[in-house]
This record gives sequence, structure tokens and C-alpha cells, in this order.
Amino acid sequence: MAPSLLRISVRRRLYARRLAPAAALAPLLLLLAPAPAQAAPPTPPSAATARSYLAALTVRSEGSLTGYSRDLFPHWITQYGTCNTREVVLKRDGSGVVTDSNCAAASGSWYSPYDGATWYLASDIDIDHVVPLAEAWRSGASSWTTSKRQSFANDLGTAQLIAVTDNVNQSKGDSDPDQWMPPRSSYHCTYARMWVWVKYHWGLSLESSEKSALSAVLNGC
Repeated sequence: MAPSLLRISVRRRLYARRLAPAAALAPLLLLLAPAPAQAAPPTPPSAATARSYLAALTVRSEGSLTGYSRDLFPHWITQYGTCNTREVVLKRDGSGVVTDSNCAAASGSWYSPYDGATWYLASDIDIDHVVPLAEAWRSGASSWTTSKRQSFANDLGTAQLIAVTDNVNQSKGDSDPDQWMPPRSSYHCTYARMWVWVKYHWGLSLESSEKSALSAVLNGC
């Protein structure tokens, strides 16, 4: 072997020896590495902050539903790749969620904080608009552009979207907190904080009875 080739061969063997311990440790390092943190819906502000937001909201009678249509709040829009807002929330709020090539949730489990139920089929889950679209329309969104209503209907930045039991969400409809609260009473404080945060963030108004119901909950948090 030529001297230059011999030197290259020796260097390669020395390099391989240096890599060998690291390669042997790689499986162990993978086992010891912390698992990625489970994502969760955005945490609403504290009760004290929510009370300050509530005090700042405009109180007025609800507007009319004239002209309202869910189509004026386009959802679910694509967030990335083939994943729309619903699939993003299902993966965010679920545990062990596995998606197929179309980003649809193929398996996993979902705990619904509204009623304390756990589900194993995505078809049993609705993505609730905490402040319903019709409620938003009556509270000021009727004057928004369609683009702004789309942003509201797909809002991942506040606690506006949450995965819950489908029939519980359907029982809520477009009700205010003075008409409907989650069946699980221990979640009322969180729900009130979420509701107020969304209305404050989006500059929506509320009616007097709605404010009274929210105040009663937040004062007991």
C-alpha cells in the first residue's frame, strides 16, 4: 500500500474507534432523553385578570341574528400541510394521537373537561368554539370582515377552541354563560376565564345577564 493510502487508512480506523463508544451509547441516550411535552390549549388568564377584563368589556343588549350564517366564519382552514384547524386541536388536546397521511386522527384518546368523559374515537369529539359563532355575531362580529371572522373561528392563540364530548357541545348550542355552563362544575372557573379572555381579546360586547353570571363564577374562583 502506498504511504499516503496507508496514512488515510490509519486515520479512518482511529476515527471509527472514537465513534464506537458514542454509537454504543446512542440507544441508552435515547431511552434517557425526556419525552416531548404534551401540548395543551392556551392557559386562560387568572381569575383576577379575567375580572379586570370583564370590567373593561362593553355591556349592551345583544344584536340580531339577521344575516348570520356559519359560512361567514370560514372553518376549518388549513393550518399547515394537510392539517386543518380541527385536526390540529384534536392532536393538541388528545393523548397519544396518531394521524394518517391526510392528518386525520386515526387513534388516540381525548379527555373532555366539560363532562369528565374520555373518548377513543375522534368522531366522538367536537371542537367547541368557547364563544359560539352566533354569539360572536350578536356581540359585534356582524360588522367584521369575513377575513376577521375566519381568524376568530380558527383562533389557536386564545382558549377559543377546545376538544370536548360532541353531544355536550351540541347541548350548549350558542348559549351564553348565564344560560349554559359545562356539566362539570369544577370546570366553571376555567370556562369563565376562557370566555372572558376570548371576548376581551376580540373586542366583543356582552349583555348584563351574561356579565352577572360571569362575575358570580369568577368571584368564587
